[in-house]
Amino acid sequence: MNLSYLFKNLPIRYKILCVFSVTFVVIMGLSSLTIYSIVKQNVEKNIETMLENATAAMVNNVRTAASVSIRNYLRATAEKNLEIVTHLYQRQADGSLTLEQAQKQAADIMLAQKIGTHGYICILDGTGRVVRHPKKLLEGLDISDHAFVQEMVAQKKGYIEYDWQNPDDDFPQPKALYLEYFAPWDWMITVSSYRKKFSELMEISDFEKSIQGQRFGKTGYACVLDAENNLIIPPAHQHANIFSNPEHADRFFKTISEQKDGIHTVSWPEKSGNFAGKNRIFFNHIPEYQWTVASAIHMDDFFSPLTTIKNFIMIVGLTSLLVFIPITFFLGATITEPLRNLMDRLNEDIDTGKGFSNRMVIPHSLDEVGQISFYYNSFMEKLETYSRDLKAQIAERRQVQEALQESEERYRSVMEAAPDPIIVYDMEGHVTYFNPAFTRVFGYTLEDSLGKKMDHFVPEEQWKQAMEGIQAILEGLVLPRTETTRKARDGRLIEVTLRGSVYRDKNGNPLGTVITHRDVSQVKQLEKAIMEIGEKERQKIGNDLHDDLCPHLIGVEGLSKVLKTRVEKTAPDAARSVENITRLIQEAIKKTRLLARGLCPVYFKHGLLSSLQELATNTKTVHQVTCALLYHEKIPAGNDMVNSNIYHIAQEAVQNAIRHGGADHIVIEMAYRNMSFSLAVKDNGTGFAPSGESSGMGLRIMNYRTKLMGGSLDIESSDTGTCVTLKLPVSALHFPENRTRLHKPQKHGMGMQ
Repeated sequence: MNLSYLFKNLPIRYKILCVFSVTFVVIMGLSSLTIYSIVKQNVEKNIETMLENATAAMVNNVRTAASVSIRNYLRATAEKNLEIVTHLYQRQADGSLTLEQAQKQAADIMLAQKIGTHGYICILDGTGRVVRHPKKLLEGLDISDHAFVQEMVAQKKGYIEYDWQNPDDDFPQPKALYLEYFAPWDWMITVSSYRKKFSELMEISDFEKSIQGQRFGKTGYACVLDAENNLIIPPAHQHANIFSNPEHADRFFKTISEQKDGIHTVSWPEKSGNFAGKNRIFFNHIPEYQWTVASAIHMDDFFSPLTTIKNFIMIVGLTSLLVFIPITFFLGATITEPLRNLMDRLNEDIDTGKGFSNRMVIPHSLDEVGQISFYYNSFMEKLETYSRDLKAQIAERRQVQEALQESEERYRSVMEAAPDPIIVYDMEGHVTYFNPAFTRVFGYTLEDSLGKKMDHFVPEEQWKQAMEGIQAILEGLVLPRTETTRKARDGRLIEVTLRGSVYRDKNGNPLGTVITHRDVSQVKQLEKAIMEIGEKERQKIGNDLHDDLCPHLIGVEGLSKVLKTRVEKTAPDAARSVENITRLIQEAIKKTRLLARGLCPVYFKHGLLSSLQELATNTKTVHQVTCALLYHEKIPAGNDMVNSNIYHIAQEAVQNAIRHGGADHIVIEMAYRNMSFSLAVKDNGTGFAPSGESSGMGLRIMNYRTKLMGGSLDIESSDTGTCVTLKLPVSALHFPENRTRLHKPQKHGMGMQ
């Protein structure tokens, strides 16, 4: 049977009983477990702290006792040898021995003694020179440069600890010595031993009783082990420690060999096979003696109170649960009975179909049951009122929805009939609608784009402009007419103009944006064609002026000169008139040539480079400023339309530099690298603001010519000068192969200083 289904269908009183009972058991269980765990952790922590402190105290006791024992041993040995030297000195004084004999016997007696296995006696004079040593090679050696020898020379008597490294040792080892001084012979008698060998010189009985006297509970004990894990001081409890079982002792020996310091827990069964318990052991290593001091205790000595606590908690919990169940059942009944009465009332309202006219009798009590009855009656009265109001609102809303639907249909018809593409976004940039004209121009369908973003619709190079437009719309501004490009579904780039605005709800909150696109590709092509026709007509008129009218005027000039020669002798007045006519004809020729060059500055015969060079020359001559032309050694000749637009852009940039920037140094630089063309006009003037006076018709025409060629125009201006840069891609150049020329490199050095 599904317990979840069974619980869902239980009466509320039984649900309350089950939930409260389970909650009580869980809380009691977790609380008891938490209390038991905390008490247990505190007990274990106290045990470990006690063992740690006791072990540390024993380590200090062992070190102190060992140090005193070693010092006493070395001192006794040194004093005994001093007595021997004194005795031999007295025999030498009464004539029984010579000085050499007395000193030899004293030295032989001292060198024959062994201090443990590695200790020895050495004799030095008062300056630190070795007199006698177990190693003959060291006799006569001055070792006064060692710090401990200098201390011996200064002290002459006492206990000294120091480090000494023999030639075959990897590192210095700690040593200790006791020093006695015999002044008549100037001898310093030293008794020394390595500290790691002190254990051979100590009397264990000096501190054995203090170690064995340590007690921890009923079965706790302490012990001391040497480097080979031999019990130097065995535990006082011989039948309650791990050393009574070789198997557990071996495991403990392995642990202390690996860890040196730490805590170890050992569990083992009794001989009968029943589990006996655990021993907690804390051990510390004394490296100078290679000893280990350990403190151990049987855990049952401390954990026995926990059993009492556990039994008490179980009894209290069970008793509380038995009392809690009937109380909970009674309280649940006081809650469910009024609810059942309320359910019966609601059922009557539903079955009889009286609407919301039924009411409950309100009891005299002010508890929740009385409040439920009061709130039920109030709720039914409000429901009755709301029911009447709701029916009226539904009827009114139906009329509003019908009017709104009619309005939406009307506006949708207008948008679908619009010839320009229109797209509607929400505030997150997702498409909510676009009209059939959008599909016709760009190829996207509403079914594929609805609810999606149109990031692929904006070319990468137009993203910055698009984001600025979106920001302007979100700030509540109307996006003005903006020229840009958009990508059709088939990958074509279509030139369009944009207008956009945000639409809002009745509270003025923005709901989305409406963007209108107008395809201006054909208009751009028509403008370009008109520009080309205009340029061709300009060129035709310029060529006619240059090739037809100029020669004709030159011929008239020649005839006037002939006429002047003929009448000069016979009619001087007429000759002067003819001379004036000749001068006027010459001025007419000059103006005609200037007019021809203005109408057609880029000649078919000379090309763009020649025209720009002439522009630089005329600028220097007319305006008295430095103007230089720099170009790459391989500048191909483009078509006439491109050349003409490039020339006019350069001409306008030069005029702006002189007129608005007040420049006196201008450089026109052309380059053709990486399959792209660039033209830069740099000056050292005061600069101008692109949005200021100089951004009038001239700058707009420069931008217009650039767009016709499919390039980009960049203007950087500051108070130190201006740089106008035109860049054209290879696709916009249309350079025919049969028109390509290689020009000789110009001499550099004409750039700005």
